[in-house]
Amino acid sequence: MASVEIVDVRKSYGDQAVIHGVSIPIANGEFVALVGPSGCGKSTLLRMIAGLEEITGGDIKIGDKVVNGLPPKDRDIAMVFQNYALYPHKTVAENMGFALKLRKTPKAEIDQRVKRAAEILDLMPYLNRYPRQLSGGQRQRVAMGRAIVRAPQVFLFDEPLSNLDAKLRVQMRAEIKELHQRLKTTTVYVTHDQVEAMTMADRIVVLHDGIVEQIGTPLELYDRPNNLFVAGFIGSPAMNMFKGTIRAGAQPHFETADGTRLPLATVPAGSDGLAAIYGIRPEHLTLGGELKPTVTVIEPTGSETQVIAKLAGEKIIGVFRERVNVKPGETVAMSPDLSLVHLFDAKSGRRIS
Repeated sequence: MASVEIVDVRKSYGDQAVIHGVSIPIANGEFVALVGPSGCGKSTLLRMIAGLEEITGGDIKIGDKVVNGLPPKDRDIAMVFQNYALYPHKTVAENMGFALKLRKTPKAEIDQRVKRAAEILDLMPYLNRYPRQLSGGQRQRVAMGRAIVRAPQVFLFDEPLSNLDAKLRVQMRAEIKELHQRLKTTTVYVTHDQVEAMTMADRIVVLHDGIVEQIGTPLELYDRPNNLFVAGFIGSPAMNMFKGTIRAGAQPHFETADGTRLPLATVPAGSDGLAAIYGIRPEHLTLGGELKPTVTVIEPTGSETQVIAKLAGEKIIGVFRERVNVKPGETVAMSPDLSLVHLFDAKSGRRIS
């Protein structure tokens, strides 16, 4: 195991810069997820750690060694790809042990390591099968087993669950997290799915257009997003947001362009009259209260009901544990938890409160 340090790393393709001076410290044994929309640079950054992409500027350290000029095979890392990258003509056991065979590791040691990894991943019954005889989840476990047998200092995962169906993704999320807790190997995990990142990672790095928007634990990003981008990206369904103006006074509130008043517990010092964005997460709304949006869609899921409505000309989503007996076109009374309201500067997008 080893720490990973990304120091002011930049990447350009000709005149096109795609990574703009990114710095990320990753502690020994930590599980860090890189998240962001398509094109944000997360996979490029992972490939630079792996040595599959050249670095335009900055340094990448694994342990206390700068690895900028080292080929992938000398970086002591193992990578798990989105498409599994298994050899179709080799058995599960041969796939898992192939990297060790290339290193001329003794056969007895290869067999021992493959067996240990297979036991960890419940692959013992499948060691003599070929990839075509396996399910998607089993193939992904084989790809993980191939990484485990190498006993690397760092695991790199590049969207490993994106080819799996929803139920299998949930299962594999738990398996990967359990594997990390068991092996304690430093892990860098790339995904566009913020639910994956929230449920698996010790810390999350939110990337956007080649820069780091915020680094923190899952709950730090959820509770205190630094800016509008992070607020909108972390959380599902996404945070409700309204444009308007902060108003102080005896009853502090937030006023939208059409005069709708959204309640505030307090007004941040010096923000009276400031153009801002009012944010409230769908799960932080409760039924009953002074807000009366018009319902457009009701989505019952059994355990909860998602209500999509219109308020102040904007879409507002509420997620409620209660059964909601309203129809599209009707109004529903709801109110925000004032202790969980977020305010962002309309101009800069930075967090105010």
